Amino acid sequence: MAHPGTRRRRATALTAGLALTATLGFLPAGAASAADATAPSGASAAVAASVFDGPQLSYVVNVKGGYGTAKKVKQAISAAGGSIVIAYDQIGVIVVHSKNPAFAQTIRTVRGVESAGATRTAPIAAATDTAIDSERPLTAQEARDSAAAASNGQDPLEPLQWSLPAIKADKAHQRTLGSKNVTVAVIDTGVDDTHPDLAPNFDTRASANCVTGKPDTTPGSWRPGPTESNHGTHVAGTIAAAKNDIGVTGVAPGVKVSGIKVSNPDGFFYTESVVCGFVWAAENGAEITNNSYYVDPWLFNCATDPDQTALVDAVTRATRYAERRGAVNVAAAGNSRMDLAADQLTDTTSPNDAAEQATRTIDPSVCLDIPTQLPGVVTTSSLGAKGLKSSFSNYGDGVVDISAPGGDATRYQAPDGEAVDGRILSTLPGGQYGYKAGTSMASPHVAGVAALIKSKYPYAPPAVVKALLYGQADDTACTNPYDFNNDGAVDAVCEGDKRKNGFYGEGVTDALDAVRR
Repeated sequence: MAHPGTRRRRATALTAGLALTATLGFLPAGAASAADATAPSGASAAVAASVFDGPQLSYVVNVKGGYGTAKKVKQAISAAGGSIVIAYDQIGVIVVHSKNPAFAQTIRTVRGVESAGATRTAPIAAATDTAIDSERPLTAQEARDSAAAASNGQDPLEPLQWSLPAIKADKAHQRTLGSKNVTVAVIDTGVDDTHPDLAPNFDTRASANCVTGKPDTTPGSWRPGPTESNHGTHVAGTIAAAKNDIGVTGVAPGVKVSGIKVSNPDGFFYTESVVCGFVWAAENGAEITNNSYYVDPWLFNCATDPDQTALVDAVTRATRYAERRGAVNVAAAGNSRMDLAADQLTDTTSPNDAAEQATRTIDPSVCLDIPTQLPGVVTTSSLGAKGLKSSFSNYGDGVVDISAPGGDATRYQAPDGEAVDGRILSTLPGGQYGYKAGTSMASPHVAGVAALIKSKYPYAPPAVVKALLYGQADDTACTNPYDFNNDGAVDAVCEGDKRKNGFYGEGVTDALDAVRR
């Protein structure tokens, strides 16, 4: 969801555009935990695929029925010119590459296929390096001033983290830091597990690179390269930066965090990668997943379009599977200043991997932002340092579940005390620290609180953890009139009451109540 002038929506700092990048690896056979597909012999598959010469696209094929049905569908995939990358039989999703321009239309007619569609409009490309735009780093003077101001028990940069007292995380830490038996999976652009604030809490066994749709567990494959996005590393620090007298402190500094890399070199989060991420997290012990992105290339996926329907189906199956396996899925609401409960919205950015985008009017109850609007996902809006909805944050009565600090421009919402920036300070690759703002930064605050709840109630299923998460949130009344830049014009209208509304959902997440009730 676009935030000032950028293609990426939730992975953006307010003061600079950030090109989200990740390494696209061609993964070794046997790296996946899910069962690889059983297709016809290599020779027959090659012959079937060779008769087509269109651009190679990636598809998801969603199967109904059991293993026998899936086996027949796999045979039909090969006959239609498809090459199976991996089959997630546990959720009935098959990832396919094909040069057959009519592959999706053909495979939809096969008995046992629920839906099928292309996950992108651009051909699959080899890996390239994309430089990151400059952003707001922590200055040496700020670091020195913060360390001097730190009180007993605070990490050196904690005085700059206004978001921790905003959700009473500083007081919660006096009671507990969370359990090392809880892992939060950061499904994102990759995490630098060598960062001194992340290394003590990083779970390598639960980490992987899912960019191709098939998990790669090669050591370090989950890390961003030197020219790749630092977004996932920033998110991970907000959740679980260790309380170790170094740098910053996470919301749940005693829990584990894993990195699941799902964005490709151009910064796109395609369906097959996201499906892989949720399945991998589910099968490798994640109790919480954090999702600060939307699934490309469609800002909204419409049920009236067969390709987009297939993408919603595949990701829905993956999120539900993760929840059935015990994970609470937390997601960012998006940075487009949109009312996701409106009767209609205008989408001017889709498909964002094409040379041109067409303006379309959509109904957000029919055309979904995924994974944010999927059933069971905890949708998080963003607050600035004054506790008001961030200028960029999406909202929507009945859509937003909860709110948390995600920062805002300092000129709109300046923090009090020692903090000097209205954005969120967290970890960056290479042992660095920097500021970002977005619903990307709000979601990990909620994920961290959910991890504290799971730490206190280790046997609580996802439904109970979510009920406790919403129950401990501080009720926050609508902000009306809402004029974030004080120019006299109303910028958004909040609907609902103090108990639940479109700006703040069930309220502002509260870490202290999460650990003391």
